[in-house]
Amino acid sequence: MVNVMSMIFWVIVVLGALVFFHELGHFLAAKLTGIRVERFSIGFPPRIWGRKIGDTDYCIQLIPLGGYCKMAGMVDETFDIKGIKGEPWEFMSKPIPVRMFVLFAGPLMNMVVAVILFAVFSFYVGSNEYEKSAAVGNISKGLPAEQAGIKPGDVIIAIDTKPIATWEEMSNIIRPKPLETVIMRIRRGQETIELPVTIGKQDNPTDEVNQEVGFIGIERLVHHRDLNLSQSIRQGFVHTAVLTREIAVTIKSLIAGRESIKALGGPIMIAKMTNDFRRTGTLAFIGFIAFLSLNLGFMNLLPVPVLDGGHLFILAVEGIVRKQLPVKAKVIIQQIGMLLLFGLIIVILYNDIVRLAFSNG
Repeated sequence: MVNVMSMIFWVIVVLGALVFFHELGHFLAAKLTGIRVERFSIGFPPRIWGRKIGDTDYCIQLIPLGGYCKMAGMVDETFDIKGIKGEPWEFMSKPIPVRMFVLFAGPLMNMVVAVILFAVFSFYVGSNEYEKSAAVGNISKGLPAEQAGIKPGDVIIAIDTKPIATWEEMSNIIRPKPLETVIMRIRRGQETIELPVTIGKQDNPTDEVNQEVGFIGIERLVHHRDLNLSQSIRQGFVHTAVLTREIAVTIKSLIAGRESIKALGGPIMIAKMTNDFRRTGTLAFIGFIAFLSLNLGFMNLLPVPVLDGGHLFILAVEGIVRKQLPVKAKVIIQQIGMLLLFGLIIVILYNDIVRLAFSNG
């Protein structure tokens, strides 16, 4: 019971904070462009405390699952169209580029949070850079490389007279040759030696054609270096860019049917992973939060009604046809989007429960 309560607490804190920063992005962009923000809330009703400053009601509400930014004159998930009067401070009254900027500001804030957290992670962890050549790092005990006499620091420069320049070239030769014996030419310090190595065999469940592949039990040589502040920030951008690309590839695979929707994790799996990473250590936890923030920002950019990406898609269509969709049509689109989103959430929750049940045996 204590473990469950801990999981619930930490997932509320983490997701609540990330949603808060997401809505803060919308809030700051709205204020900057002259759009009236009617309410900026931390949490969801019922209301605990609030204070109106200027045109905005700032409040704290009981359910701590993030927050929301209610802008004047916007058709959002509240489906409130009574407040749309065509006033100059309303969302709908602003030019399309301004509205796009305000909508994009939420996901952008999540990406900024990811960059900052990855920069913090990199500053304390440093950078690990792989040696480009086939240089040997750690060696697994009792496996073919150790049995053949290969040592850490050795550089494999040829296999059966075929020159080797990179780790990938070496791997591409070894993997198709399980149980075969090859002659490896190795540079060790100032000398060059040749060693016969009988390649091991292991299962490869990811490849239906080559179900068994060769291995010799070595790891790539890694060079570690500490990073200063500017290098850490640069690394924060690199981590964010790489993970953004990976997320995009995953989404593309889901749409194309190459990846099953079962691969998606929902609130239950996020709660479990949050608790697992928190126990692993502070830096691992920071890296995981950065990853979640990036996912939240990216997922909100998908062209699904209700999400920011859905609003952006509608604005793009309006910009092309140079005509606004009727307000009632936008409400219907939002309602359809809400139903689709709820349906997806139910499927993901079911996947979470099944995955958790099987993992517990």
